[in-house]
Formats: sequence, C-alpha cells, structure tokens
Amino acid sequence: MVCDMCYTHVAVAVSIVHDLPPEELRFHWKSGRLCLDFVATVGERWRRSFERLLAPDDLARWLLETGMLEVPPKVSGRQLAAARTLRESINRLARPGIKPEPGDRDQLNRWATRPTLAPQLRSDGGLGWAAERPVEAMLGTIARDAIDLLTGPLAGRIRECGASDCALLFVDTSRPGRRRWCSTEACGNRARTKAYRERRKQPA
Repeated sequence: MVCDMCYTHVAVAVSIVHDLPPEELRFHWKSGRLCLDFVATVGERWRRSFERLLAPDDLARWLLETGMLEVPPKVSGRQLAAARTLRESINRLARPGIKPEPGDRDQLNRWATRPTLAPQLRSDGGLGWAAERPVEAMLGTIARDAIDLLTGPLAGRIRECGASDCALLFVDTSRPGRRRWCSTEACGNRARTKAYRERRKQPA
C-alpha cells in the first residue's frame, strides 16, 4: 500500500542551543492555526529539534508577534516553563504518528479553562484584546484553539511538512487534501530542486 500521508516518528527531546544564527530563531507563521504556530517554536523536530523560546523575552516576543497583544508582556521563568509544557502536549496531541503521553489531554484541558483574552473596541474602531494576566490568557487562548482544531472538521487535515529539514505542522485546506509542504515557495521549492538534482546525477 502506498500512503503519501503516513507518519512513523519517535519523539526527539528539545535541545537548548545558544549559538544559533538569528535566522534560525525567527518565528514561523505558516501553520494556519495559532496553536500549530506555537508548536513551531521548536525547529526541525526530527533533526536538531532546537528551542526557539530560549528565555522569557523570547516568549514575550512570540506573543507580541501573534498580533493579539499590543505590548510585549512581562514573562517569568515559571510562565516560560509552563508554556513549553503546554506546547509539547499540543505537539504530541496534534502531530500525526505520535502517541500522546499520559496527562497531555489534562494539561490542555486545564489551560482551556483559564480566562482568555477579551475583545476590546479600540479608539480607532478596530478590534483589540486585553486581559489582566496576558501570558496566562494567551496560553488559555492557544489551548482553546487546539481543542477547537482537534475536535473539529479540520482535525484530519493536520499535516507535517514533507521537507526533511522542517517538520512544521500545518492545516491542509486545499480542496484535494494532498498538500505536502508548509510553504510551496520555500520548502516545496527546495524539495523539488533537490529531487531535480538527484535525477540529474543518475546515469542516462
């Protein structure tokens, strides 16, 4: 049987690497869902599996870059550790080919019960978000998004990028449901170029 979307993986521990170039630490927003973008704060899950949230300030920067907060929140070491734990639970629950660990669902459900961001009408008429405890509210919002995804019609459309150096999760919203890469322009082009070069190497 041929299966283009079969996955068999063994979880790789997340590594703390302090000498990564800045481009490796950039956050990715290709998943199509907030919770999966959060999972992408670990790079190359099946190779180097490196941490992008190295310090509390990195989590504050990611939260700001979501566009849901107008100022970076103050993040403690305890909050960073809790965010990483929630992230890994979401990864195991959402990633094809990985079995969740005991407690992953409880972890997700506990965060989903927390107060989330409240919508606000800004002075310019636009939509804003606010919370007394913005870090906890954002994590609760992420947890609820994960539950919505995992229990909704798109649960079967969660894919892992087919590029060997990526492994980013994304929601496949294409009509045929056969999307292979998180980004056709980036990972897709690299994969096609590599395949072309391999074919050129083969004897005629």
